[in-house]
Amino acid sequence: MSSKKLYSWGRYPERPQEGHACYWRSDLSDLFNGLAVEYGSTLPYGNGRSYGDSCLSDSGHALHMRPLNRFIKTDWERGILIAEAGVTLAEILAISIPQGWFLSVTPGTQFATLGGAIANDVHGKNHHLRGTFGNHVLRFALLRHNEPELICSTSENEELYAASIGGLGLTGLISWAEIQLMPIRTSHIDSTLVRFGGLTDFFELSTELDHQHEYSVAWIDCLAKGANTGRGVFIVGDHAKFGHLEVDQRSKLTIPVTPPVSLINNVSLRPFNELYWRMHPAQRTRQRSSYDPFFYPLDRILHWNRIYGRKGFQQYQCVIPDHVAEAAVRELLRGISDSGQGSFLAVLKRCGDISSPGLLSFPLPGTSLALDFPQKSSLDRRLFPRLDAIVREAGGRLYPAKDAHMSGSDFRKAYPAWEKLEALRDPTLNSCFWKRVTK
Repeated sequence: MSSKKLYSWGRYPERPQEGHACYWRSDLSDLFNGLAVEYGSTLPYGNGRSYGDSCLSDSGHALHMRPLNRFIKTDWERGILIAEAGVTLAEILAISIPQGWFLSVTPGTQFATLGGAIANDVHGKNHHLRGTFGNHVLRFALLRHNEPELICSTSENEELYAASIGGLGLTGLISWAEIQLMPIRTSHIDSTLVRFGGLTDFFELSTELDHQHEYSVAWIDCLAKGANTGRGVFIVGDHAKFGHLEVDQRSKLTIPVTPPVSLINNVSLRPFNELYWRMHPAQRTRQRSSYDPFFYPLDRILHWNRIYGRKGFQQYQCVIPDHVAEAAVRELLRGISDSGQGSFLAVLKRCGDISSPGLLSFPLPGTSLALDFPQKSSLDRRLFPRLDAIVREAGGRLYPAKDAHMSGSDFRKAYPAWEKLEALRDPTLNSCFWKRVTK
């Protein structure tokens, strides 16, 4: 039975999905098989936090997994949790934090689902120490069209295990998963902040501080030019050693309506970036905060994607190999600054060398840059081709979970294991993204 229209988080491309909700695992096989027969293909859809078209079914009919949101089993002595795929990371934290456990890896939103975190093999501020989310997935149940449910792990159905982690929901439906959490003594984060004046300063700070801390990330002013190119705010943090184990319950703000045009533009962006940079300390400053503002600052604003207006937005996230990272990132920032199309959310971070078990995992040893742009035709005609050429020349790649424009040739070159995934793909599962980059 159809439930509601579903969209990607960026609202671009505008391909609304007819959502078919599943409420019980016992109904999942029949619903899946029925959709495959009636519409030719479908795709699992979680809580709609993928930015581009990787979460959009090619048929326009998605299997809505969010209602499968039950916990199955917890082991608080070992920090192991088993839950249905529709459980969100926020729901996991709500029960694990009071027990002294935290997600081993978390992306920048806690509203992603467990199944979505696996399918996109998300990463976070501690990739240099703990790798991706997939590094902490012990096993999961996978349902394929007209097949019995399979248990996948490093020792069972190993090929499907590897293909499903970062497999964009194309290998089957993950109905439940078992993950390893990390121990904490308190829900607070001790962090150190300092603003820096340019891109070289970022790499020097990263080289000095990353290995000393669990978490590391930087905000940058993507509109700064000249000697100030790449200036920003560097942040490192660790779980505090003393304090309370409290779930953050701050009240949420909300964007109630979608404006006709984007509220993010040069009129608002330049003064915001200048003010944000100057309001942070010029000297290293320690502070303590709850985990919520440290990991999920935007989650406090519900429906924040609406500020980009009815046309939506695109995120551009790439990773550049270490040996050319500074030069290539400088070129990327120069191209963005020259275009006059900036982003108030511009994140720069170093990735480590821990390999993911997933075939199509995004991170590689290097530097990741992520920015949001209000949707306009000039992105795909001028800015993105310039940025893509820099990434291509540097031997980098784009993040499928955030992408809505990548060319097929760039994808296939950057992810040579795509053919292995295609061979293991359930033929009744297909996305707009996969069709775009493989056909």
